[in-house]
Amino acid sequence: MKIFDLIAQSLLYSSVSFNSNFLEANVLNILLLLIGLIYVLKNFLGSVLNERQNKVLFAIKESEERLEQATLRLNEAKKQLAQTQVIINQIINEAEDTAKKVRESILEQGKVDIEKLTQSSKASIKFAENQVRLQIQHQITALAIQKVTSEMKSQMNPVMHNKIIDQSIMQLEGKINL
Repeated sequence: MKIFDLIAQSLLYSSVSFNSNFLEANVLNILLLLIGLIYVLKNFLGSVLNERQNKVLFAIKESEERLEQATLRLNEAKKQLAQTQVIINQIINEAEDTAKKVRESILEQGKVDIEKLTQSSKASIKFAENQVRLQIQHQITALAIQKVTSEMKSQMNPVMHNKIIDQSIMQLEGKINL
């Protein structure tokens, strides 16, 4: 603000006028200087701006290539993820099928083992029953023989004894003659 105030005051106190003499006003010199600056700066600034533009275009092109490569890698990773997911699902399904088959096999083997144990138990019971029957028969036979023997001893007298011996001899003679 102070600058504008100073310029305004200087204009008030001094008179500004247009100088029509080109040589005194150095208008030609200023024009030549401006044309020279524009010519020199045009080439310099043009080359700097072209170089900068090329760098920016190269950076943009490089960024686009990296973006394209990243997109390709992303798509490839998505494909691999999908393939991996399919494989994982297959493995899970196979594991479930295998577990089901193993479970069924174990249950079937358990049934077979239970059936074998049942048959074995039945056979053991039958064997034990037969052993008990045989023991009972032996005891009954032994008791019957004992009873018959005791009755025979009580009923046996010498006459009966001789009679049995004679009958046995006769039976033996009949067998010998044949």
